[in-house]
Amino acid sequence: MAQQAYTTETADGGSGPERPGSRLRRLAHRVTDGWRGDPRVWRRGVVLAVLALLLALVMLLHSRIPNRIGNLGSLTETFLPWLGLAVPVLLVLALVRKSATALLAILLPAIVWLNLFGGLVTDKAGGGGSGGDLMVATHNVNADNPDPAGTATEVASSGADVLALEELPGSALPVYEKALAGTYKHHAVVGTVGLWSKYPMTDVRAVDIRLGWKRAMRATLATPEGPVAVYVAHMPSVRVKLEAGFTARQRDTSADALGEAIAHEPLKRVVLLGDLNGTMNDRSLNAVTSQLRSTQGAAGSGFGFSWPASFPMARIDQIMVRGAEPESSWTLPRTGSDHLPVAARVKLDTAS
Repeated sequence: MAQQAYTTETADGGSGPERPGSRLRRLAHRVTDGWRGDPRVWRRGVVLAVLALLLALVMLLHSRIPNRIGNLGSLTETFLPWLGLAVPVLLVLALVRKSATALLAILLPAIVWLNLFGGLVTDKAGGGGSGGDLMVATHNVNADNPDPAGTATEVASSGADVLALEELPGSALPVYEKALAGTYKHHAVVGTVGLWSKYPMTDVRAVDIRLGWKRAMRATLATPEGPVAVYVAHMPSVRVKLEAGFTARQRDTSADALGEAIAHEPLKRVVLLGDLNGTMNDRSLNAVTSQLRSTQGAAGSGFGFSWPASFPMARIDQIMVRGAEPESSWTLPRTGSDHLPVAARVKLDTAS
């Protein structure tokens, strides 16, 4: 195959070979040619520069945004990573506006975003890789799931040793139990949450998260590496309303109750699986997140967004551990639910 030659005009009117990199330089020159000698490049774009600085401040000081008005702080923290999308938008506007001031200002939110989330962009372990003592998975199966049998088969095929399911409707429970019976010898269901395990379970009981009905449980797993306390929880839903803002009071109350239960857990090795209806950035989940480590944050591939399944925008389905080292964490293929299943491999702490 003949090598393609790029040509450029020479001093004598002829043409010579053009290096591929010269095209980028020519493009850069076209963009900046109109800026040279223009004294207004530093005066234009002040509004864009101010917007860039405000964006950086919101990301940098998100924990200072008060929750008194419509839980605005928690709402911002739930979708905090998405604020980074404003950076390229501001960049394009600054180029169109030919504003050197705005371009410099945009560096600040870009640096802040990279400092907050740059580590999540990289694959820290390789999703689905081998390793670890225990593979766990969790899935909010959705009470209106049109294919419970297919959903159960799909998540069981992940190879998880321990599987938690949330939002189990009583009418479909026999379908899930039948579909999972061949993979898991042991299982327990408390209210609308359930736990399936390849290892024996003891001390199964409900966890009171102050709802009035059962949406959380605890069990002790007898793993080859020793006992592990596994919690399964489905926090109350949150809503975003114009008149009330981010309504999450019941979710926050339940999170505090769950955190209290975990704080009193006698076993050193703890795994929490479930739909917390909140992200790790949400301060209202501090009662839980301050005690446990996110497998996605420690060893995940990317952001691991799990909801909504059609276009994931937030990771509200969590796997968190104490007395264990996350080895890898990832999302599983979509099922008939509006959530994506999530999975992780962890190495249990032998000192626990």
